[in-house]
Amino acid sequence: MMSLPFYQRHHEHYDRAYRHKALESTVSQYQKETKSKSAVYAQGSTAYARGSAAYRHASAANLSLDSSAAYSHGSSAYDLESAAYSYGSTAYDHSAAQSKRSAAYSLDSESLSKSSAAYSRGSESINKLAAAYRLGAEAYSLGLKDSSLMIEDQSYKMSPKAKRAKQNLISEDKENEAIDYSVPIFTGREVSISGITDTEEERIKESAAYVAQRNLFATGEGVSVSKVAKSTSEEERHEKKSRKVAIRESAERVALKKTLEETQAFHKKLNQDKLLHAPEFVIEPRSHTIWEKQNVKFHCSVAGWPAPRVTWYKNNVPINVQTHPGKYIIESRYGLHSLEISTCDFDDIAQYRASAMNVKGEISAYASLVVKRYKGDIDASLLYAGTVSMPLGLGVTPHGYASRFEISFVDKFDVAFGREGETISLGCTVVINPDIKRFKPDIEWYRNGVLITPSKWVQMHWSGERASLTLTHANKEDEGLYTLRVVMGDYYEEYSGYVFVRDADAEIPGAPGAPLDVQCLDANKDYVIVSWKQPAVDGGNPILGYFIDRCEVGTTHWTQCNETPVKFARFPVTGLIEGRSYIFRVRAVNKAGISLPSRVSEPVAALDPADRARLRSHPSAPWTGQIIVTEEEPAEGVVPGPPTDLQVIEATKNYVVLSWKPPGQRGHEGIMYFVEKCVAGTEDWQRVNTEIPVKSPRFAVFDLSEGKSYCFRVRCCNSAGIGEPSEATEATVVDDKLDIPKAPGRIMPTRNTDTSVVVTWTEPPDAKELVGYYIESSVVGSGRWEPCNNNPVKGTRFICHGLVNGEKYVFRVRAVNAAGLSEFSQDSEPIEVQAAIAAPSPPYDIMVLESVRDSMALGWKQPKVTGGTEITGYYVNYREVVDGVPGKWMEANIKAISERAYRIQNLKENVVYQFQVAAANLAGVGTPSLPSQPFKCEEWTIAVPGPPHDVACIEVRKDSLVLLWKEPVYTGRSPIAGYYVDMKETEAKEEHWRSVNEKPLQKKYLKIGGLKEGVSYVFRVRATNQAGVGKPSNVTEPVVAETRPGTKEVVVNVDDNGVISLNFECDQMSPNSKFVWSKNYEPIEDDSRLNIDTKGGKSKATFKDLGEDDLGIYSCVVTDTDGVSSSLTIDEEEMKRLLALSHERKFPTVPLASELAVEILEKGEVRFWLQAEKLSGNAKANFVFNDKEIFNGEKYKMKVDQKTGLVEMIMDKLEDKDEGTYTFQLQDGKATNQSSLVLIGDVFKKLQDEADFQRKEWHRRQGPHFVDKLGWEVTDDCNVMLKCKVANIKKETHIVWYKDDREIMVDEEHDFKDGVCTLLISEFSKKDAGVYEVILKDDRGKDSSELKLKETAFADLMNEVCRRIALSATDLKIQSTAEGIRLYSYVTYYVEDLRVGWVHNDTQIKFTDRVKTGVTGEQIWLQINEPTPQDKGKYTMELFDGKTGHKKTVDLSGQAFDEAFAEFQRLKQAAIAEKNRARVLGGLPDVVTIQEGKALNLSCTVWGDPTPEVSWLKNEKAFVSDANCILKFESGKNVSFTISTVSTLDSGKYSIVVKNKYGTETSDVTVSVFIPEEERQSEQEKKKEAKK
Repeated sequence: MMSLPFYQRHHEHYDRAYRHKALESTVSQYQKETKSKSAVYAQGSTAYARGSAAYRHASAANLSLDSSAAYSHGSSAYDLESAAYSYGSTAYDHSAAQSKRSAAYSLDSESLSKSSAAYSRGSESINKLAAAYRLGAEAYSLGLKDSSLMIEDQSYKMSPKAKRAKQNLISEDKENEAIDYSVPIFTGREVSISGITDTEEERIKESAAYVAQRNLFATGEGVSVSKVAKSTSEEERHEKKSRKVAIRESAERVALKKTLEETQAFHKKLNQDKLLHAPEFVIEPRSHTIWEKQNVKFHCSVAGWPAPRVTWYKNNVPINVQTHPGKYIIESRYGLHSLEISTCDFDDIAQYRASAMNVKGEISAYASLVVKRYKGDIDASLLYAGTVSMPLGLGVTPHGYASRFEISFVDKFDVAFGREGETISLGCTVVINPDIKRFKPDIEWYRNGVLITPSKWVQMHWSGERASLTLTHANKEDEGLYTLRVVMGDYYEEYSGYVFVRDADAEIPGAPGAPLDVQCLDANKDYVIVSWKQPAVDGGNPILGYFIDRCEVGTTHWTQCNETPVKFARFPVTGLIEGRSYIFRVRAVNKAGISLPSRVSEPVAALDPADRARLRSHPSAPWTGQIIVTEEEPAEGVVPGPPTDLQVIEATKNYVVLSWKPPGQRGHEGIMYFVEKCVAGTEDWQRVNTEIPVKSPRFAVFDLSEGKSYCFRVRCCNSAGIGEPSEATEATVVDDKLDIPKAPGRIMPTRNTDTSVVVTWTEPPDAKELVGYYIESSVVGSGRWEPCNNNPVKGTRFICHGLVNGEKYVFRVRAVNAAGLSEFSQDSEPIEVQAAIAAPSPPYDIMVLESVRDSMALGWKQPKVTGGTEITGYYVNYREVVDGVPGKWMEANIKAISERAYRIQNLKENVVYQFQVAAANLAGVGTPSLPSQPFKCEEWTIAVPGPPHDVACIEVRKDSLVLLWKEPVYTGRSPIAGYYVDMKETEAKEEHWRSVNEKPLQKKYLKIGGLKEGVSYVFRVRATNQAGVGKPSNVTEPVVAETRPGTKEVVVNVDDNGVISLNFECDQMSPNSKFVWSKNYEPIEDDSRLNIDTKGGKSKATFKDLGEDDLGIYSCVVTDTDGVSSSLTIDEEEMKRLLALSHERKFPTVPLASELAVEILEKGEVRFWLQAEKLSGNAKANFVFNDKEIFNGEKYKMKVDQKTGLVEMIMDKLEDKDEGTYTFQLQDGKATNQSSLVLIGDVFKKLQDEADFQRKEWHRRQGPHFVDKLGWEVTDDCNVMLKCKVANIKKETHIVWYKDDREIMVDEEHDFKDGVCTLLISEFSKKDAGVYEVILKDDRGKDSSELKLKETAFADLMNEVCRRIALSATDLKIQSTAEGIRLYSYVTYYVEDLRVGWVHNDTQIKFTDRVKTGVTGEQIWLQINEPTPQDKGKYTMELFDGKTGHKKTVDLSGQAFDEAFAEFQRLKQAAIAEKNRARVLGGLPDVVTIQEGKALNLSCTVWGDPTPEVSWLKNEKAFVSDANCILKFESGKNVSFTISTVSTLDSGKYSIVVKNKYGTETSDVTVSVFIPEEERQSEQEKKKEAKK
C-alpha cells in the first residue's frame, strides 16, 4: 500500500485513486478482460479478503490500529468498475470467530459459491501476465523506497501512538504522484508504507526471482522434493545399505513425489493464489522495562511466502545500524529475528516496531521499552532546565515518567480558498495529553513540505491551545499544501489542508494573470538571471510575452529591463551596479493589455559569488541595502591572459548566455571583459560590448539573427591593456534549445469526497525541465473552463477541490516549463462529484431491551457515518466478564441482521456480558463499537415496560420536528397503554427534563412544535402500562432546530388528467439514496391504493382512487442523506378540495386570462382579442359573427399564438354592416371555452367614431405633426415659455406663431432641436393674455396646436408666475434714508397679480403717510418715516401667488435698529443742509456769443436760507460793478448782469458765487464778443492806410 498524502489521511474517506503509474496500463487491460464477470468476481474477492489475510492478522491489527479498520481491497483483481471497494474487515482479537464469519460470506448465496471459480479464472489470467507480477513487485519495491517517509494511517482519528521526528516531509511531488494499487493488494494492518531502504539492483533481482518461482508453481513444471546436501560420510553410509533397503527407499521417494505432485496440482486448480501467504507473526516481540545502562533484546518469529523482510523501527523511524555503530545489533536467522540495544539510557525510551512485508501484505508488531533509574540518581538540574534542555522523553507526570504524548487536533481548518491580496487564516486547536505545563510544544508550519518562517507575508501565533497561521497578503506563491506539525520532543502529530489562491481581478478586462515565483539565479557583479512561472489564467488571449522590472533596494523607482516582451520564462538582466541590491518583478502581456505585477523577488546583491559567500560567513556591518566594494591597488601592470572554459550555457531565440572562468594570469588588480562574436564559418569578429566592459564572467548577447550560427570569444582587460582572446566556442544556433512540452495524456478523474475529485495523468513524452502542471475543470455542457490550481503542481496527480456536489465535470491538463505552456490535453471522461464509499463508522449507545434467563435483546443506534452507501447489516459480538476481567469475544450472529435490535440466545443465567456491534456496507465491515456496559443476564420481573428503542428525529424545521420510536421489546406484566415524550435543551441539566404530552400517546410518533430556532434539543421516550411508567429510552443525538437551506416539502399535485399525487424532490442524494414513503409513519405495504414512482431526485406517490381510507399523514424520507424528510397531512377537507380539483381537470375548460375585448389600433383598425392562460401547440380557434363563422381574408386577419395564449382578429375598417355579436370559440385537446362581445347601438356607434378619429390621426401623423400639444412652463427667470413637441420634421418644414390671429414675428428661424419648439415671453403680465397658436407646414401637409391663455388658464399661469417670482425674492434688507428706515427685497420682476403684505410683530401693518409700502422696479419696499422705538421688532413680508404664501423676515431691533436709526439721523441732517444751502437755481447760460457794440443782459435766480451773499468773478478774479457793467441783486433772489455796450475786452469767463452758512455754489458763463466781417475788413484797411 502506497503512502497517502497528509491532508487526505484526515479526510472522512480514503482516496480511491492511488495507483502506481507502471501498473496503470496492465490493470486497465485486465479490467477490460474481466469486465463481464466483474460483479461476481468482486463478491468472491471481497469474501476472500474478509476470510483470509485480514482476519488471519486480526490480533496484530488490534495492537496497531486505533481506528481498527484493515484497509484492504481483497485480491489483485481490483476493478474500479465493479465498485467492489473493500476495506477489509473490522480487526477483532478473536481470529477464530472471524474465520466463521468469512465462511458466512462465502456461503451467503449460490452466487458467492460460484465466485470462487470466477476468482480462480481471474487468477489464472493474472498468472499468464508475468509483466503484471513484475510490475506488482516493482510497486512493492517502490513502496519500500524511502524509509524516512514511514507514516501511520490516520483516516478515522489521530493516532495516540508515539512518533519519532521525521527526517523530511512528503513533498508535493510525492503526494501528487499517480500510484495504482499493486497486484495483489496488501491485506495487513492499516499502515501506509514507503518501504525499506534497498538498492534498485537488489529489488530487480528479488522481483525476477519471485516471478520465476511463481511461474514454476503455476505451470506445474519442475516441482520436486527439495534435497539436503549430504556430507561425504553420509554418502558412504548409504552405499553400505542393502539392495532391498535401497529399493524400498527409492519406491518411497517416488510415491512421496507423486503425492506431492498431486497435492500441488490440486491446490493449483483450487486457487493458485494460495501459494502466497501474507506475513504472520508466530512470536511477537514483547515489551521490556529495564534499568539504565542495561542491554535489552527483542525477539520475534515471522512466517509467510515469499519470505518476509523484517525492518525494525524506533518511534516509526527505521533503525540504521551504520549510523549508530555498536548501539544496535539486528539479526535474522531461519525466521527468527532480533534487535539488541546496548547500554540503554533514557533516549532509548520509545515504542519499537517490527514490520514484516512481502508482496502479499505487511504486518507489524509493537513493543515498548521503558528505562528506569534508581531513585536519587536523577540529575536535579534537568528538573529546572526548562523546556529546552530537559528531554521530553522524561516528562514528569503524577504517575512517573511519560513514555509518550498523545497529540490530537480539534476545530481543524479545512481546504481554504482565497484571492490575491486577501488575508487568509488557518487555525487548529491542539490537545496534548498528558498536559505538562513545564513542557511546551514546538509549532511548525510547512508549505509543500518546506518549513515556513515568519515574514511580512506570513504571521504565526501560538496561544498555548490554538495554533494559527495568517497570510496577510495572499499571493499565488502561497498556494499549496499547508501542514501543521506539533512536536513534543521525539513525538509529533501533523494535520494538513490545501490552500487555493485565485488571481486578483485584472485592472484591464481580458489581461492575463500575474506571473509568480520570481527568483534570481546566477547573480554576479553586473548580471543576474531572473526566472518565473507562467500564470494559469491568460485572460482569454494567448500571452505574447513578459516584461521584467527591476528596482534598487531602498528606492521605489521601477525600471523596465526589456523593451520587447520575452516568451521564455528566464531572462538575463545586465547593467547592474556592483555592490548594490535589487529586487525584480514580472508582468505578463497579451493583446488585451498588461497584467498586474508579480510578487517581488527576494533582494539580490550584484556581487561576485565569492564575495557574497565571504560576506555571509563573516558579516562586518548591519545590512544597509548597499555594499561598498573596494579593490586593492595594483602592484604592477600585468596584461591578463585569456579566459578559460568559455561555453554557451543557455540559448534562446532572443539571446545567448555565455559563461567563462577568469584567467590565471591577471595581476593584482581587478579585470573586466570584452565579448566578441562572429558568424560561424567566418573570422569577422565584432565586439559586442563596445562601450563598457563587463565585470562578471557571465554575459547575455542580444540582437542576434534567429536561425543563424555564431561563435563567441572573450578578452580580458585591465589598466595594463587588453589580453589575448579565449578559445572560440562551438557554433551555436540562435534558437530555443528547450521546446514547449507536449500535452499530457490519459487524464483520469476518480471520486474522492463530495466536493473534490482526484485527477491523474501521464507525463508528456520527451518533456524537459518541467515546472509543473495546470489543471482546469468545466461543468459538462457549460463550455466554461475554470483553473483548479494557480501554482503549477509537480507530479501527475492532483486533488481538485471546491467542486459542486452532484455536478458532472470534465478536466484537462497542460504542462509548463520555461519555454511556455503546452497545449491542453484531451478532455477527461465526465465524472459526477460524489464521495467515494468507505466502511461505516461504529454503532453506539448499546442498551438492553429485554433480558430473560438465557437470552438478552439488544438495541443500538445507527453509525453516524454510513460510508457513502447504505448499511447492509450488523454483526453482534459478546463476551463474558468474570470478576471484572473480560473474556474472549464470540460471534452472536453469522449472517448479517438488518434491524437495529437483536436477541442473543443461549446465554448463561446470572452471568455478566459485554457486547459490541459492527455495521457493514458494500465496502465491508466497519469498526466495531466500543464494548458496552456490563449487563447481567437474568429474568426481568419488573411490572413496568422496558425502554422504547430506535428513537429518531425527522422533518427537523426551525420550530418543529417529528419524533419516531419503536415499542419496547419487554412490555411488563400488562399491555402498553401509551407513551410519554420528554425533552430538554442539550446543555441543560438532568433536572430540566420536561414532558411534552400530559396524556399517554397511543401512536408511536409525535410532531413536537414550539421549538426555538437555533437551539439544540435532546429527546427520550417512556412507555407506560397499568403498573406505571417504565425506563426511558436512550437519549437522541442533539438536534438543532433549524430549517436548512434548500429544504423542500412534500407537494400535492393534480395533473391535467385529474390524477392526484404526492411529490417530493431531493437535490442532496447520493448514488445509494432511496425515497421511503410511509403513512402515519408506518411503511406502506398495501400498494393497491398508492402507486410509487421514483426517477432520479424525484419521487411521486400517486393515489389510485382517493377516498376516506387514504386519510392520514404521508411522509417521505430520503436515505443516505443528512436527514432529508418531509410530510403532508391529507384530512377530510383537503381530500374534498383535491377531488373537486381532480374533477375539474378531468373535464377541463380552457382558462381565460381575459374575456373577448375590442380596441382601436393606430390606423383606425379594430382589434378583437382574448387571452387564454395557457394553450398547447394543438389549440385552435373558430371566429363567429352573428352566428356565422368567418374566415381569414382581406377583411379579417386572424391569429392564434399558442405560446402566449393570445387569440386575435383585426378588421381594417368598421362599417355599419359590422354591427352585431362576435364570438371566439377555443378548443385545446379536450378542453373548450368561448367568449362573446356584443357591439350594437350606441356602443357600436362610439367604437365606429373612435376608429374614424384614429384613422384621421394616423393620416395627420404622416406629415409634420405635434406629438405634444402646445403648453407652457415658467422658467427659472420667471419668464413664460410656450413649448410643444413635434415629429416627422424636415428642413423645409416651417413653424409660424400667432396670438389672437396675429402673427408673432420671431428673430430666428427655429431649428427643431430635440423635436421641441419654444416661444419665450419675458415678464409675462395681463397684456400677454390671449389665444396662442402654432402651425407646422411643409409640402406633406400641416398641423396646428392652440393654447388659450384666458380667464382660468391665464389665472393658473399667473399663479405659477407669481409663485416663481415669490420664490425669487431675496432676503429682506434694511436701508436708512433721510425720511426714515426702509425694508426691501428684490424679485426677478414684479407683476400686479403678486399680492404683497407686511406684518410687524405678528400684526398686520396698516399703511399711513408715515408707514407705507410700494414697488420700485424690481424692489418691493416698506418705508417707515420718522421711526420711533415703537417701530422696533420683527417684520415679515408676505407674498401671495394666488394659492400659497411666501414669507421673508427681518429683525429690526437691538443693534440693527440703533444702527439704522443713527444712519437715518445723519441722512436727515444732510438733507436739511442740502435743502437750505445757497445755490443758483437757473437763468444763466453756459456760453454767450454777442456782437461787439451790443448790450448784454444776463439774469438768474438764487436761493438760500439764510439769504446768500452774491459776488462775481471774471477770469477767476473779483469783479465789481462799474459804469459799463452793472451788477444787481434784488429781493434776495434776483441777480442781473448788464453791459450796455460790449467790446472784445468784455470777452471772458464770468462766475457768480452764492454763499451762506450751509454752503457755496458757483455758476459759470462764458462771454464771447465778435466783430462782424465787414467791420473787420474796414478796420484792417484803415490800419494798412495808417501804416502807409
